Amino acid sequence: MKRFIGFVEKEFYHIFRDKRSMFILFGMPIAQIMLFGFAITNEINNVDIAVFDQSKDTETQQIINKISASNYFSIQQEVQSESQIESIFKKGKVKAVLVFEKDFIKKLHNTKKAKVQVITDATDPNIANTISNYITSILQNYTAEKNKTNKPLYQIQTQTQLYYNPEMKSVFTFVPGVMTVILMLVSAMMTSISITREKELGTMEILLVSPLKPIQVIIGKVFPYIFLSIINATVILLLGFFIFGMPIEGSLILLGFESVLFIICALALGILISTISDSQQTAMMISLFGLMLPVILLSGFIFPISSMPLPLQVISNIIPAKWFIIIIKAIMLKGATLTVIWKETLILIFMTLVFMGISIKKYKIRLE
Repeated sequence: MKRFIGFVEKEFYHIFRDKRSMFILFGMPIAQIMLFGFAITNEINNVDIAVFDQSKDTETQQIINKISASNYFSIQQEVQSESQIESIFKKGKVKAVLVFEKDFIKKLHNTKKAKVQVITDATDPNIANTISNYITSILQNYTAEKNKTNKPLYQIQTQTQLYYNPEMKSVFTFVPGVMTVILMLVSAMMTSISITREKELGTMEILLVSPLKPIQVIIGKVFPYIFLSIINATVILLLGFFIFGMPIEGSLILLGFESVLFIICALALGILISTISDSQQTAMMISLFGLMLPVILLSGFIFPISSMPLPLQVISNIIPAKWFIIIIKAIMLKGATLTVIWKETLILIFMTLVFMGISIKKYKIRLE
């Protein structure tokens, strides 16, 4: 019995001594609960919208003020012409445009009817539908308040128009999202496990002291995974196009360039994970729990980032998947060019250089 108690005490000592095990046991459940609690929501908050007010009267201004006063929407800009609407949507920040018809107040007073058009970016059909419903609800509430003192009653009618995905097919959202998740997990996880295997077997040290430079060793280890990931991306795009009818409105060359850039970024992240992992099991755990949940929850794949608390919105900016999803949706659904997505592209390039730089530095320190 004493031997058994001593063995149990030894196991507890080993667990508490290993900081990584403690983090997995206690840190990961807390992180998951916090992420699921704050990130998973069907509500919208502070969604950026624009206004195209062709009437510019007191009635439309009151409606705009009421929408702006809610916590659901943030009015970012005023559209001056109908031709600006599509260019605004292509930039990806504004999710809806509110269009007031000409002589809005005259029609409301003379015929007791006026129309408001809600144009939404339907690259994410669930968010587009939610935005439309929220705006309709606010307008109905405004109409009810007005009708308390008006006889006969006012009627403000809403018309919805969907850009880029008029049939609201959810597959238009899931194909880019699934492609992002698969590329991130396969590239990062397989790379981290491959390099950690060498460290675990003791052959990594032999490679690092060979005539090859550390950067050459690292590139040689991850080079095959670039081709495997490109094949994965190609298969996903072909399945999406031929089976689900996923459109590719933009340049295939630009799409290929951005995909390869994201793959290299994910591989660089996998190399970084290998620098802090001493075993394949640890590398797999970090890759699965440290990447899968943030990629799914904080990339905008399923849940709108604008509806999350500010700290999570800030954290989402360091997740490469967020920027790649913006890029791939813009190219495939909106036909965007590099002049539209250059900021996101530069962010991915910067992240790749940072991940690779930290990794190479750590491996050089191991040699010293």
